[in-house]
Formats: sequence, structure tokens, C-alpha cells
Amino acid sequence: MNKIHSWEEFKSIDTANPFYFLKNSTTCPISQSAYEEAEKFAEDHPDMPFYFLNVQESRPLSNQIADEFNIKHESPQIFMFSNNKVLYHDTHWSITYSALMDQAKKHVS
Repeated sequence: MNKIHSWEEFKSIDTANPFYFLKNSTTCPISQSAYEEAEKFAEDHPDMPFYFLNVQESRPLSNQIADEFNIKHESPQIFMFSNNKVLYHDTHWSITYSALMDQAKKHVS
């Protein structure tokens, strides 16, 4: 998983293919669980690009993503992006390995 800190870094991600993006809180137990699920998925699927931010370190980026894609900020929060569009997003306890797998099967050829 690659940590992103700024809007410029986020915009430099190649969006031609789907990728996951996780908003993580370093102080929330639910976020810790979501991070672990995401990390395991990313390790098992190295061909699927996976990025994240820690909200406490990158609040401006977190807010910019919420504004740009018109999706209320939550933490933890997962997105699948492709071609500058959100294909999927979910939050909290819904961020599981199996949910990530289901979405990958649905959106990645």
C-alpha cells in the first residue's frame, strides 16, 4: 500500500485502471481493523494498485477528495476509482477483505 500525502500526488495516480484508496484514522480501532483488512488484500493482490492516507496527517487531501467526488468524509472510508470516477465506496465495518474482493471481481477485468 502506498501512502499519499497531497492532492498533487493523488492526481498523479494513473486512473486508467481501477485502484483502491483508503482513508485511515490512526486513532480509531475501526480504522485499524479496516486498515488490516485492506493491507491483507493489497498483499494478496499486488497487481491491484492500493493507496491510503492517514487523516491526521493529510486532512486537506481527505477534504479535497470529499469535495471533488461529492462524497461525505468518513473514516475509515474506502474508494475504488477508475477514470477519475468513483466505482465503489464504503465505510467502517463494511471494509473487509471479502468486500474488497467482491468489488475487484466486479470492476477489474
